[in-house]
Amino acid sequence: MTDWIGTAEDVAGQLRADAAQRDRANQPPGAEIELLRSSGLLRAGEAADEVTRIISAADASVGHLIGYHYLHLWRASLFDNDVALQRMHANPEWLWAGVSNPLDAALQLTPTDDGLVVDGRKTFATGASVADKLVVSATRVDTDEKLTFTVDARAEGISYLSDWDNIGQRQTASGGIVFDSVLIDDDDVLGVQHEASIRLSLAALGFQLALSQVYVGIAVGALAEAADYTRELTRPWFLSNVDKATDDPYILGGYGELVAAVEAAGLLADKASMALKAATADGADLTPERRASTAVTISAAKVMATKVVNETTSKIFEFVGARATASKYGFDRFWRNARTLTLHDPVTYKAREVGAYFLTGEHPPFTGYS
Repeated sequence: MTDWIGTAEDVAGQLRADAAQRDRANQPPGAEIELLRSSGLLRAGEAADEVTRIISAADASVGHLIGYHYLHLWRASLFDNDVALQRMHANPEWLWAGVSNPLDAALQLTPTDDGLVVDGRKTFATGASVADKLVVSATRVDTDEKLTFTVDARAEGISYLSDWDNIGQRQTASGGIVFDSVLIDDDDVLGVQHEASIRLSLAALGFQLALSQVYVGIAVGALAEAADYTRELTRPWFLSNVDKATDDPYILGGYGELVAAVEAAGLLADKASMALKAATADGADLTPERRASTAVTISAAKVMATKVVNETTSKIFEFVGARATASKYGFDRFWRNARTLTLHDPVTYKAREVGAYFLTGEHPPFTGYS
């Protein structure tokens, strides 16, 4: 049995060694993708949550990419289309990305004698420009059905805008994408994305869980690197009457609170992961109540992870000290990555879902985000 955790930790060590420098360079993650590919981690779907967190702790951008890779392979399985799924798994070394931002204008699918052609533009397509294959959602112009399909990321008619220039997640290649009469083979259509399908609605929950795992990973990484700096370089405050920063009771207490919070966020994310796996395993027998409880557990995990990662990546500066703000240490990247990624969708709506279910039993609606 492959030791995916050990492999992930080895890859994370390589990524961590120059993560700050690569963040400043802000180049497309070509070498990073090849590292994932050569390590075999693209095949580690059964350990997706653990691998995502380990890689995210070292480099949040690469953790985001591999987390979404696992996500797209899993969400495709919700369609139970054996032909399309077999084609997806033809090469286990392919990196998968997606194009399905629900709030962008829908891509348009037009039937032709050769199949379907897709046209349109999406503002954000995380990892698409560095992926091998894409999972895409678009609307048929003749039936108004929303279809999900796969396509080669280098297919004729696909162009990438390379316009991702945000403060965080700088190496996720999350820029825009344009489809100009891109031909889609009928055998690559996974199926119709029925809005009322309880099973297909799990895909949105998978996105929320994947993001939560990345958040926890960022918090773990920030805490670990800050702790190393505190042990080696932080100087005790002169009023502390101690010789080492690691003897300062305020620093010890501060780290203790962060460690407890990060551990709690991780455990809740693990609980959410188990809930989603159980709901997925229910298949056609998935009930509305099971789906609702799963959604709320994932929402709770996201609320907790969001709070913890933003607090941790900010609070660590109080324990490393002013000298640690030097660019060469790159501690700011943890906060920038967390602050950028946690704005994916408003976490207060996740808190509302948890509160409504707790107080009234209200089920979260089926949307692209819940």
